[in-house]
Amino acid sequence: MPAIESGLLALILTGVLGYLLGSIPFGIVITRAFGLGDLRRIGSGNIGATNVLRTGNRPAALATLLLDSGKGAIAVLIARAAVGEDAAQLAAFTSFLGHLYPVWLGFRGGKGVATFLGTLLALAWPVGLACCLTWLATAAVSRISSLSALVAAASGLVWMLLLGQSQMAALGLVLAVLIFIRHHENIRRIANGTEPRIGKKASQDQSAEQ
Repeated sequence: MPAIESGLLALILTGVLGYLLGSIPFGIVITRAFGLGDLRRIGSGNIGATNVLRTGNRPAALATLLLDSGKGAIAVLIARAAVGEDAAQLAAFTSFLGHLYPVWLGFRGGKGVATFLGTLLALAWPVGLACCLTWLATAAVSRISSLSALVAAASGLVWMLLLGQSQMAALGLVLAVLIFIRHHENIRRIANGTEPRIGKKASQDQSAEQ
């Protein structure tokens, strides 16, 4: 992790700002704006882009993906510009935490993959790009979003070390552990061979997850 050089108040403020940005449930906002209903009652009930895709509305899913990743990136960029690198990493963590545990939804949020990728792209774009490509390669082979997320998260620490970003290693490890914790049910279904594949609509996913 980087040296802590910023003042405590500045770190607290950027941390809170990051959390509030991360807490914005764009998946729910987008699905309601598109007239698709309450995302929490669709498919897996998750508020991320993969579940939005299960509605069959690709533009809505793409918008959710961009906004969920963008909110993490914006939190990092604001913190870096206003305070410094230590604040940028703190904002990355708190924005990610905000997506997982948003205050607006009773601390019941998503699984954080898009926000994870967005924060990495803002912190060190080569690492973020490598993780995005890892996700895409795994998805192309497996057609399983959750498996792609797990592989991308696990690879993050490796990419940080290989690409000379060892100061991000502690953050990368914490984010990866949280992603694995949030995907514990997916891991069980992957092991059982019952995890739904990318592109299945809500009714298919509900039957597969029962």
